[in-house]
Amino acid sequence: MQKPLAPYGADASATRGRLFGEPRSPTRSDFQRDRDRIIHCTAFRRLAHKTQVFVAQEGDHYRTRLTHTIEVAQIARALARALRLDEDLAEAVALAHDLGHTPFGHTGEDALDACMAEYGGFDHNAQALRIVTELERRYADFDGLNLTWETLEGLVKHNGPLLEASGAPTARYADRGVPAPILAYDRRQPLELASFASGEAQVAAIADDIAYNGHDLDDGLRAGLFDLAAVRSLPFLEGLVREVDNLHPGLAPLRAIHELVRRVITCFVEDVIAESQSRLVAARPGSARDIRALAQPVIGFSSAMAGAERDLKSFLSHHMYRHKSVMRVREKADRVVRALFGAFARAPDRMPLEWAQAAASGDLRHRVGVVSDYIAGMTDRFCMAEHRRLFDEMPELR
Repeated sequence: MQKPLAPYGADASATRGRLFGEPRSPTRSDFQRDRDRIIHCTAFRRLAHKTQVFVAQEGDHYRTRLTHTIEVAQIARALARALRLDEDLAEAVALAHDLGHTPFGHTGEDALDACMAEYGGFDHNAQALRIVTELERRYADFDGLNLTWETLEGLVKHNGPLLEASGAPTARYADRGVPAPILAYDRRQPLELASFASGEAQVAAIADDIAYNGHDLDDGLRAGLFDLAAVRSLPFLEGLVREVDNLHPGLAPLRAIHELVRRVITCFVEDVIAESQSRLVAARPGSARDIRALAQPVIGFSSAMAGAERDLKSFLSHHMYRHKSVMRVREKADRVVRALFGAFARAPDRMPLEWAQAAASGDLRHRVGVVSDYIAGMTDRFCMAEHRRLFDEMPELR
């Protein structure tokens, strides 16, 4: 049962509102309406057929962007409930956080970023903002989903501030600057880019890390990229594997994997709750605005668990993300995205009529931006179908 909202929680009845004013719902809070709009939008449905790590041809039981997003939302709600934050806002940010991802996971993003290098690059976070403020066209009165300020702020800043107090980009954006679409929207509706986001957005961000680590460990083990013996090289995981072995000797491998993964997620979640409660007691924020004004996030891992989490990420990077079979597929997917971008940039009329007309309405920068939007919105299988339509050679993503 949801405890009363803490003073530092985001109060839906006191939201800073929407860019386009709307009457409030008599049955749902503004954050609940945001959540519902995200779930019902086209970009959200497309996540079902977008790669997390494994492409669809490798099996139906591995995570997609959609299943990952649902897992993030579940963890975010659990954390928000324990910390007396608004569950609906935490869930809305979690559900929206991956809307801007391309087909083929980070491979597609890297390829599209390279193709757009001369035109500002491609950033999935900025693309997600554009989707919910511009590219979704479902409503008669406005483009986008007209989400509340708090949800948009959380979507843009869930990983921390984008600007220093001086106005200079933070370290994350020091080399390339804050993506232009974010700065452009900030001029329309300032999102306070130099401050932290709400506690709810911070919960969504760390839920993303927890879900990623847990399900990539699960998928990697079930795919045979590494085994339980290998994960015992990490002290944190070795203790959990030993606990499973002691409680359930001779357990079937798939059950043993599940017992391990659920313990990993539980350890992360319980650590975040304890550490965040400690930070909140020390900071004594009296409002959501107080949380934004702090110099450090209030949601996080303890130092010991942060080290264990870094070790797990490093293990997964070496044993999974850079595994030769995964890299082989990534190389082929990269070629597909680059080939499509080149073909559509040279001949926009090869895109569907609506997109071709949009591309023809501006200069070269505008044209390649439209091509980028078209490709970014593709699912894995539609991207492959478009490649098949335009080219004789058809790489098999295995």
